[in-house]
Amino acid sequence: MNTIRSVPSRVKSKRTETNLGAEREQFDKQQLSSISKAINNAEAPLKEKHARRIILGTHREKGAFTFWSYALGLPLSSNPILSWKFCHMLHKVLRDGHHNSLQDCMRHHSNIVETGQLWGNLHDKYGQLVSLYSKLICTKMEFHVKHSEIRCNLEVTDEVLERVAGTDVNNVFQLTVEVFDYLDAELRLAETVIRQLNSSSTISTMLSAQCRLAPLIQVVQDCSHLYHFSVKLLFKLHSCLPPDTLQGHRDRFHDQFHSLKTFFNKARDMQYFKRLIQIPKLPDSPPNFLHAASLAKHARPVVVIPNADEPEQQDDDDDDPEPLINVSETPMLAMAPPQPQLDIFDQTFGPANGGFDDRDVQIESLKRDMEMLRGDLERVKAEAQRYITQLKSQINSLEAELEEQRVQKQRALVENEQLRMELEATRRRNAEHENLLANFGEAEQKAQVTELRYTKLKEKHSELVSSHAELLRKSADTVKMLSATQETQEEVERTKQELAFEMERIKQDADTKVEEQRFEVLKLKREFEEKRAELERVRGTLLSNEKVGEQLSTSMSALQAEKERLMRSVSEKEAEMSSLRQATQLQQSSLQQERERNTKLLGDLQGKLKEKSNHEEQLKQKLLDEQFTLLQGTVAEAESIIQDAVAKLDDPLHIRCTSSPDYLVSRAEATLGSIDKVQTGHSGYLRNMGDAGGLLRALTQFSHLTADTIVNGSATAHMAPTDHADRLTENCRGCATQSLQFLKDLKSKASIRRADPASIREVVQKILMLGKELRPKGMDVRQDELGDMVDKEMAATSAAIEEAVRRIDEMMNQARKDTSGVKLEVNERILYSCTDLMKAIHMLVHASTDLQKEIVEGGRGAATIKEFYARNSRWTEGLISASKAVGWGATQMVESADKVVLHTGKYEELIVCSHEIAASTAQLVASSKVKADRNSGKLTALQQASRYVNEMAANVVASTKTGQGHLEEKSTMDFSGMSLIKLKMEEMESQVKVLELENQLGNERLRLGELRKKHYDIAGVPETDVSEDNGLVSLPAPPAAPSSPNPNKPSIMRKPTLAQKPNVLPKNMPR
Repeated sequence: MNTIRSVPSRVKSKRTETNLGAEREQFDKQQLSSISKAINNAEAPLKEKHARRIILGTHREKGAFTFWSYALGLPLSSNPILSWKFCHMLHKVLRDGHHNSLQDCMRHHSNIVETGQLWGNLHDKYGQLVSLYSKLICTKMEFHVKHSEIRCNLEVTDEVLERVAGTDVNNVFQLTVEVFDYLDAELRLAETVIRQLNSSSTISTMLSAQCRLAPLIQVVQDCSHLYHFSVKLLFKLHSCLPPDTLQGHRDRFHDQFHSLKTFFNKARDMQYFKRLIQIPKLPDSPPNFLHAASLAKHARPVVVIPNADEPEQQDDDDDDPEPLINVSETPMLAMAPPQPQLDIFDQTFGPANGGFDDRDVQIESLKRDMEMLRGDLERVKAEAQRYITQLKSQINSLEAELEEQRVQKQRALVENEQLRMELEATRRRNAEHENLLANFGEAEQKAQVTELRYTKLKEKHSELVSSHAELLRKSADTVKMLSATQETQEEVERTKQELAFEMERIKQDADTKVEEQRFEVLKLKREFEEKRAELERVRGTLLSNEKVGEQLSTSMSALQAEKERLMRSVSEKEAEMSSLRQATQLQQSSLQQERERNTKLLGDLQGKLKEKSNHEEQLKQKLLDEQFTLLQGTVAEAESIIQDAVAKLDDPLHIRCTSSPDYLVSRAEATLGSIDKVQTGHSGYLRNMGDAGGLLRALTQFSHLTADTIVNGSATAHMAPTDHADRLTENCRGCATQSLQFLKDLKSKASIRRADPASIREVVQKILMLGKELRPKGMDVRQDELGDMVDKEMAATSAAIEEAVRRIDEMMNQARKDTSGVKLEVNERILYSCTDLMKAIHMLVHASTDLQKEIVEGGRGAATIKEFYARNSRWTEGLISASKAVGWGATQMVESADKVVLHTGKYEELIVCSHEIAASTAQLVASSKVKADRNSGKLTALQQASRYVNEMAANVVASTKTGQGHLEEKSTMDFSGMSLIKLKMEEMESQVKVLELENQLGNERLRLGELRKKHYDIAGVPETDVSEDNGLVSLPAPPAAPSSPNPNKPSIMRKPTLAQKPNVLPKNMPR
């Protein structure tokens, strides 16, 4: 039978690539399905099996590239629940995914930050949670990127933590701060979730609550490790630094401890967490970092995730589970008939006529075997993962038991030490009691015989020997304690705080030992004195008994030797005491040196603080000087602007410039407002001379407006009567003088406080009163009713247009009844065009009304609408005049159209009415446009309506001329029967008629010009130039109309500028 070796290498490589591509495609499809099902907008907790597939995918491809390639396409900005689940999934990937996932996630750090900022700006409950969760994930990634030895699941040993912290106290301090920040981010998220659930009265068994509570499982796991890290690091810091330096760290840890304990207790009481996680219990009180022995009582909190034995239920929307073994194809393969043996050619190139080869069957069989093995492998991996999880939970439980055993062992050692000390004290008390009993027995037996006394002396000797041995044992214990003290000192030398703490303890122990040794020496001395007295008595007794004299002398020598030995022991104890005193003196000297170094460091810091304060004073003074320099520069520039304006008063070229009183009044009012701003800025600068911004801005505006008032006052004086002109010119000069004096006071520090612009305000008010006096008298009448007049005229215009449309419709119906044929067609065309024109005018009036309302609302500020119209009376009267003209033109057009339809009027009247309506609408557009914003959409609509009116007016003219051409029959000019003389006579008569008509045309043009002049005179506007823009530029003479064929005839006068055209303010001037 053929084997796989018979397949050519090219065929095998191609099929291998195909299989790999299919596997990769299947993997991508599975990952996409899991991501789309795990991260959705349903308010329900994350499905664990989908999350497990995503995490296994990161281990398979050794990174999170595929996860991010699909996650970037999620619409995170559209739904906060989707963003919340995305953060939850990302947290699980960081904790349980492949370790390369951290680097892949850091590449998208900015996307996470943007998502958090987006939802943080929105007042939404999930939005607030997403903002906190994104900050937590960013903090987690930054921490683990900086400390790569600590895995993202935080499961590291104490040795690894010690290695990361190092021996440098600065690194330990910085790492502690980062762990605190890490734990704060975790606790903020947990507290916010629980607070939202409490505020909404939601129970943990609801899906909406479980959606928010699900990420807290990872938060509990992180917090347990971070709490252990903070405890270890704080104990390490307290062994290196004094307690006062770490007071802030202790306070912050206590706050975190209470918050974490509250969070654990609340989570432990929730039904949702009881079957998913075992939350550890924290001690009742935080560890005492000032006592190094408290570290032995600390137990590492262990979080246990119970293993769910029951299988997960299959959801309706999930994919069908993939079978591990394909059982459907194996029987088919077994039932297939055996293939015949092929020759070498068929083995190499395949069977002929498209038949199947045994190799293909083998390949298919091997593929099925591989699929089966792959399924087995996945099953084994899943089983191994489950075993690993169980073993981890067992390891965690064993570690917890081990920690508990260590704590119990430490407690047992402490209790054993206490019992040993109590036993030693009991033994000493028994020995003392025995000594007292022996002394009491000796006192009672003093009267006995010498042999009994000698025997007692031997017993005393043995007791002295035993006491000496006891003293030697005590000395050995003292030596051991000293050696232990030396070891403790070697450990304490690592940090200054432990040195001070242990030094105090050693000092106290040494003093205690010295006192005990001194007490022992005094006690021995007393015993020795008692023994000496006893010996004296015995010696007296021995003298009386000569038989035992020698024995007594022998015993005395022995006692003397024992005395010498005791004295040597006392001297040794005194030497030990002196050595302890020397060690204590050395420790005190080191403490004194440390105190001196701290004093020197404090002096250096105070010197630096003084230098910094001096530098700050210098910077403040420099700031004040710079602000005053800026003020001087601004004042100098303002002086130059005002001086330039004063110079224009005597400039001959300025005599030709004129201005209107209205513009002067507006400039004077703006100047008064700027004077108030200057006064406010001046008082603010006097209060805080470090900030001259307000005064500088006010001075800049004041200088320009004052110069503008002076120049426009002079220009207005050119058109005013002599008395008013002289007073106006004199007040302009006075305004310039007072302004320059005020600016001069501002330039000096000595006079800046007495600078007062009140005199300038008085002069400007005089200019304002003169401007109001120079206004035309007709414009001051009933200005309070201008606003009502505008509304009435606009309403009347709309009503007139609607009435015109109604009358045109009636004329249309009447023309259809009375006429027919060409006349009916001409009349319908003319009336249709008139109807379209009226509709266009109606649209224009509505657009003008909307723009007018926008202008009033944008420019009136805090004033009322009537006050705005009264303040802008020229513009208001222009609107009224234009509105009247439009309404009158519409009425006249209806009358003309009626006459044309009834054949009692002329077509030229209809054409003239069309031109008049176009001119009136142009006047209305111009009146509305002067105060409108160029970027206004309503202005654009008004301009479009105006163009549409012009087009409709042109249509009326065209339809009128066309109808006139159709109805008028032109006679055929036949001059064939005339003689030469007859033709010459007809030519002369025709020339005479032409001259007569030209003469009549000239006379009518002159009459039209005089009529227009009289119209504007009656309207209240003189023939002098109408001021535009800033009120200073004289209008040029209107261009001449096209000349008549007769050069001697005067040209047709162009219609002069509109009577009510308002003054247009410059763009840089406030309205």
